[in-house]
Amino acid sequence: MRFICGFVLLALAAAPLRAQSAGSTSLTIYNDGRVLVRRTVPVRVPAGQSTQAVAVGGIDPASIFSLDPQVAIERASYDGAVDEASVLRRAIGQRLVFRTGSRGGPNGAIIDDTVSAVVLGVDPLRLRMPDGRVAFSMPGQPLYPAELVITDPTAFLTLRAASAREQLGLGYFGQGASWSAAYSVVLGAGGQARVSGQAVLGSQQLRADNADIQLLAGEVSSAPKAPMLQDMRVRREQAMAVAGNAASFDAAGEQKVGEFHLYSLPGRHSILPGQTSLVALFEPANAPYERNFVIRGEIPWWGYLPQHPEENDVPVEVSYTVRRPRGSALGDRPLPMGVARLFEADSAGRLQLVGEASLEHSPAGEDLRLNAGNAFDLTAKRVQTVYTTRRDSIRAGVWRTTVTAEYRVTVTNAADSAATVDVLEERRGTWQVVSSSVPAEKLSSTRTRFRVQVPARGETVLTYRVRITW
Repeated sequence: MRFICGFVLLALAAAPLRAQSAGSTSLTIYNDGRVLVRRTVPVRVPAGQSTQAVAVGGIDPASIFSLDPQVAIERASYDGAVDEASVLRRAIGQRLVFRTGSRGGPNGAIIDDTVSAVVLGVDPLRLRMPDGRVAFSMPGQPLYPAELVITDPTAFLTLRAASAREQLGLGYFGQGASWSAAYSVVLGAGGQARVSGQAVLGSQQLRADNADIQLLAGEVSSAPKAPMLQDMRVRREQAMAVAGNAASFDAAGEQKVGEFHLYSLPGRHSILPGQTSLVALFEPANAPYERNFVIRGEIPWWGYLPQHPEENDVPVEVSYTVRRPRGSALGDRPLPMGVARLFEADSAGRLQLVGEASLEHSPAGEDLRLNAGNAFDLTAKRVQTVYTTRRDSIRAGVWRTTVTAEYRVTVTNAADSAATVDVLEERRGTWQVVSSSVPAEKLSSTRTRFRVQVPARGETVLTYRVRITW
């Protein structure tokens, strides 16, 4: 099947992107799975107009462009159908030979028994047999002429070159690979953490040999696809292949391109479908950290404030803030989105996983706030001890409701060290803290914090009264 470049068909699922070993290949892989391929292929391009066939694998054919400013693509057609059904469609009107069996011949030779038929159509298949009758099924194994079979999706390019070229530089977009970042944060003594980061590159359909690879971090916009494009289902089968070692540290280089950040992997790489590779993004760096304990409030973000007479257990969340001030080894670099895993050593010095959190794109100088789950030794109970309502008429048919509620939060610490726990209440609209046993800190128009000190093997009781109007 061929079509002009403007008729877009994404045929990536049929075959992987292939980087020819005879030319150079450079890839930029985006977070959303798009792959920008830049290839130099050994195709001689004469001066003036010529037509060249280039095996490009599965791509978005509408994205093909010339990397050489002296070579223009005037027309392009693309055939990405490598399946047998497409070969049969190409054979409509032609005579095919079918092998119906084999038999012994003179001197022990094997002779194939064959029959020929003209392909009248497909869906359903119709064949005109030698006697003129029509069959709706194959009489045997078809033997297709080589000119009907496409082994690799191919672009047929009509080029106009200002001068002769010994090679052709092409760029185009495909899919079949993606990447993210993985961070290890080892929590140490004295409030210092050692942070390392790796780029995790996963290939689903992408195949490239000896390619230069770059990874672009950021959300690059994507135009809506034409209606004929079909969604591609990607199957991940990962095999681990780790790059780099401690003896010779070789991290990815980073630079800003437009409003995004580009990471260039050191060396050249060959990647295969189903393979996962890890490459260091930066040399491990030390950074100060703080551990935070938080109890979320009970007040609804908006609307009616209900009455809750029962005492409830509430979780005490644990999070870590890794400081990244400008001028520090970790603070001067942007960090792409990924997963951060927190480790801490046990009494024998063995590292144990104590938390795992998602990390969004973090510009240079921005602290990392990583949620690690709920505390074990810190527990809390909350009960609503006061609840009153009042309705006032503002004007005819319009009423205002005011609710006053008081809460008691009991925080218990079973650990051998004291802890500071933040109790947070968040609410839109008109509301205020009327009184509290611990000073109320107004962090914003919607957020108020109570910072509670809890002694080792002890408990602290926080009470506060709020007034809400809606």
